[in-house]
Amino acid sequence: MSEPMSLPAANQPVQPTWYGYDAEPERAAVPLAHYLWILRRHRWKILVFIFGCVAATIVVSARLTPIYESTVTVDIDRQMPSGVVGQDATRMPANDSDQFLATQIKLIQSDSVLRPVVRQYHLLDPAQDAFHKATARSQAEEDAPVKLRQLKVSRPPNTYLLLINYRSPDPRLAADVANGIANSYVEHTYNIRFRSSASVASFMEKQIEELKAKMERSSAALAQFERELNVINPEEKTSILSSRLLQLNTEYTNAQTDRVRKESAWKSVQSGTLEAAQVSTQGEDLKTLSQKLDDAQQKFADVKTHYGPNHPEYHKAAVQVEEIERQLRDSRENAALRVEVEYREALNREALLRKAVAETKAESDRINARSFEYQALKREADADKTLYEELVRRIKEAGINAGFQNSSIRIADPARAANNPVFPNLKLNVILAFLFSTLLAAGVAVASDVLDKSIRDPEQIASLFKIEVMGSLPQVKSWRRRLAVARTNEPGITALTRSDGSEPDDRKRGVTGFEEAVRTLRNSILLGTFDRRLRSLMITSAAPAEGKTTTAVHLAIAHSQQKHKTLLIDCDMRRPGVHSKLGINPESGLAAALQNGLQWHEKLVKLAELPDLDILPAGLSSRRAADLIGACLPRILEEAFASYDLIVIDAPPMLGFPEPLQMAAAVDGVVVVALAGQTNRNAVGSALTTLQRVRASVVGLVLNAVTRDLSDSYHYYYGYYGKNYRYYTGADNN
Repeated sequence: MSEPMSLPAANQPVQPTWYGYDAEPERAAVPLAHYLWILRRHRWKILVFIFGCVAATIVVSARLTPIYESTVTVDIDRQMPSGVVGQDATRMPANDSDQFLATQIKLIQSDSVLRPVVRQYHLLDPAQDAFHKATARSQAEEDAPVKLRQLKVSRPPNTYLLLINYRSPDPRLAADVANGIANSYVEHTYNIRFRSSASVASFMEKQIEELKAKMERSSAALAQFERELNVINPEEKTSILSSRLLQLNTEYTNAQTDRVRKESAWKSVQSGTLEAAQVSTQGEDLKTLSQKLDDAQQKFADVKTHYGPNHPEYHKAAVQVEEIERQLRDSRENAALRVEVEYREALNREALLRKAVAETKAESDRINARSFEYQALKREADADKTLYEELVRRIKEAGINAGFQNSSIRIADPARAANNPVFPNLKLNVILAFLFSTLLAAGVAVASDVLDKSIRDPEQIASLFKIEVMGSLPQVKSWRRRLAVARTNEPGITALTRSDGSEPDDRKRGVTGFEEAVRTLRNSILLGTFDRRLRSLMITSAAPAEGKTTTAVHLAIAHSQQKHKTLLIDCDMRRPGVHSKLGINPESGLAAALQNGLQWHEKLVKLAELPDLDILPAGLSSRRAADLIGACLPRILEEAFASYDLIVIDAPPMLGFPEPLQMAAAVDGVVVVALAGQTNRNAVGSALTTLQRVRASVVGLVLNAVTRDLSDSYHYYYGYYGKNYRYYTGADNN
């Protein structure tokens, strides 16, 4: 037995204490260890959920119909020409590979490619297609575009390959359909090109007859025009006339110059002077004769000075001079005549050239006047002829290219029947089920912890309510917390035993974790108030069934075991519970004393095992007694202070009942009991706010039914006592 605890002697007035209630406390950073504790707390639930998800995945995957996939690889050569002759043979492909391949993918998925394969293998027949509903297809559905959900067409990045994948429960059917779609695609592209070339050729053949007739009309018009002009080629004729006219103009200009010169010489000769004759075109002979004349006269002059008139030399020189003078006269006359003749000839020639130039110019103007019309007719005839020849060539090229099936689109790797199904992938499904179930279970566990509005640990309570936690009572199995009363042969004597009949002696049973927690709670309450002495202590809770009665009974027993006179009063007139905990007769108690005006001392009950503990049970529950307890309790406490060191009052819950407010105002201290992990924090906050309103002295809060999985702070507390005291059960009703 421990030493009696000394209490402060001074009976000072008790001041109400309030720590406040913060409905929205400042959230601190949650450590990683807290999340690990949450996972460890729910580990069995998480494991069971994961195991169930994985097992369900395995069962469902095993019951699913296996699906096989086959793939055809199609190679598209963009460098291959689309034809063998003409522009199609030399045309370079455009730099649009992405758009071209995207177009081919859509073409493979088109109705024109898929419909022949669907009809060949009866893919839309309910008996053959497991993916479609087993209903008869109407004519509208038959005419609707064919879509295969099992078909997938893809392109590997940075390649000119197309992969055609088809899935089916039958591996052989999957391979056949994939190959059929590839062949249908190749044939469809050839048919498109053939029909396009044939359509162009047909159109050009229809146009060629009209074009031929037009070409013949334009050629006939050109020939008729040439006949009208009396020339074969007016353009060449125009060129000849232009050259001739140029030449005539040159000759005419020269003739004019020559005529002017000769006319000038003729006019000079008409004057009769020798000098004029000499400068004419015939002046050379005159100049020679004039020189001879000068020489003869010079010689005659010399002879004349030496000889006389009768001398032969004189006579000879005179005759020579006369002869030369005669020749000079004849030559001058002949020169004048020739100059005139040359002038007349030059004049006639000028006139002829003038006439020739005029005639040639007139003819050239006549031909040039109709040259534009001729050129228009010739251009039209040439254009019709060129277009006709080009159209004939194009028709021949289109016919040749239409029959050319190039290998720009070819099947590089045909599909083969697969050995292993691609669906369901049991390994992948199990891994995904494991991962997603783990994440879901962990998320739900963390979310449930975040959304949990109950109070669980002292740190949370201190943060929310700014109030101290006086103690924590561990949760124990039902057989360890029930006290039974064994009546002996002597009347009024009771023995405190367990329900299984074992002795409660400490030497036989040892000190349990719950009893040790009660003693710790007693010391925490009484030793924590050095400035005042607690003579009366009310034990209450926010709501029923949170363990306030069990706490009050064990607290009173623990205090009496310290050799202190203790009075336990059951003031819960609506639902009394002290008598059931201690096995006391419930027919007589405080209710009878309040209603009949009797002395409460007469209703006290003593237990032989606890001589320092007196018990005032509530008696039979009564609404009238509950109304009287608030007014009578101060008088009872005043009378009991003289005989008892501590008075423990089991009060009704705070919420919903009026009498606890009067009791709280009359006692020295109030202890609020809360059920760990179950009591709502708002309810506790409301109870504390109500106590503040009546200026009650709240000593602190007690957490009841604490288990190690409520918070990571209780792990070490429970570990200290060993495995024999790690029990889990529900809380008492009171």
